[in-house]
Amino acid sequence: MSQFVFSVPAKGDFDTTVAQVTKALKVEGFGILTTIDVTATLKAKLGIEGRPYVILGACNPHYAHQALEAEPDIGALLPCNVVVRTEADGSVSVVFMDPAAVLGWWTGRKLPRSAPRCATNFSMWLMPCVVE
Repeated sequence: MSQFVFSVPAKGDFDTTVAQVTKALKVEGFGILTTIDVTATLKAKLGIEGRPYVILGACNPHYAHQALEAEPDIGALLPCNVVVRTEADGSVSVVFMDPAAVLGWWTGRKLPRSAPRCATNFSMWLMPCVVE
């Protein structure tokens, strides 16, 4: 596992996991701004068949506004991407950025007071819905 992401096994199949992750995020005020079907894009553009892989661009408007007001450059990291993918063995994984690690890049810059709480909670919201 990378030092910048969490990767956790999902309880269900691919489609079920995408729905569970989307629902868990919505409950906590995160909407899905983008859904990138990587598998379909690679098939259409390159003719490559692949395992199911989707990138969900999640955003909580309240947290995003606070972060952008404090540090406009943080927009380069938004929305928060959550990957749902099928592994070679058929299992499903959910992968998402470790917000605490990324916030470490902002040393010396002003961040909103809610940033550490958002970073911790983001991980806590997703893990229970997908961990076996």
